[in-house]
Amino acid sequence: MEFISQPWPWYVSGPMAAIILLLMNYFGKGFGVSTNLETFCTIGGAGKASDYFKKDWKEQTWSLFFVAGIIIGGYLSSHYLMSSESIALNPDTVTDLAELGFANAGQSYLPAEIFNTENIFSLKGFAILIGAGFMIGFGARYAGGCTSGHAITGLSSLQLPSLLAVIGFFIGGLIMTWFLLPLIF
Repeated sequence: MEFISQPWPWYVSGPMAAIILLLMNYFGKGFGVSTNLETFCTIGGAGKASDYFKKDWKEQTWSLFFVAGIIIGGYLSSHYLMSSESIALNPDTVTDLAELGFANAGQSYLPAEIFNTENIFSLKGFAILIGAGFMIGFGARYAGGCTSGHAITGLSSLQLPSLLAVIGFFIGGLIMTWFLLPLIF
């Protein structure tokens, strides 16, 4: 249990990711999560409202298992593999977050200033979560994939659109970190 609960070194996890990507490429599958949003909408009957969703969702069944694995793996790791220690966050980042009003920065991946029940149901918290969800969902579809799909699969297969998307993701992250986050908090 000690081995699996510790972060794995790059020389173990990196080749494992490469092998998975090679296998997915061999079988004609792409890596990413955002396509599953389309699949869920198609299953839910969105094809009645938009021709975009008139697809055979059964072709993407393998990807639904991928999402199920992410959810199950996240649950297992958060309940059985995480220690009660603080997260490993750079001290400068903790200081910057504390200056923005995050009282327990570095203690949790989900800051209470955004994710506790009181803040989620406030106007500001609700607007942040809905706005962020819309921007991520819309952005992933507009870019033709999510960050993991472009950064892992797209860059490894030398796709120029993926390079442009990843550059855009980094620029957006910098704008959020240095300009929007201080305005919001």
